[in-house]
Amino acid sequence: MSTRSIAWGALLLLALLPSALGQQLGDPATGERLAAANCAKCHGAHGAAPAFTKIAAMPSTTQTSLGVFLQTSHGSMPNLILSTADRTNLIAYILSLRP
Repeated sequence: MSTRSIAWGALLLLALLPSALGQQLGDPATGERLAAANCAKCHGAHGAAPAFTKIAAMPSTTQTSLGVFLQTSHGSMPNLILSTADRTNLIAYILSLRP
């Protein structure tokens, strides 16, 4: 393989990387249904936990940070055991609420 083809391959990879990193995984509509069924009591309008819109607006909220949070036990949050698909859909829903 020539240096020229390696350079073109690297340029192509660099061109595609931002769009691949920017892709959101999961289905927000499915995540919304999951949230309504399991999370609304606490994260709803009169719940003790922050609303998902507030969580989504936080600069530190990312797909990765939500994934870690949802897999970590918290004293004030029920120990929900979500499948990978449910967790991904819930994250997609929360991120869809960004302003």
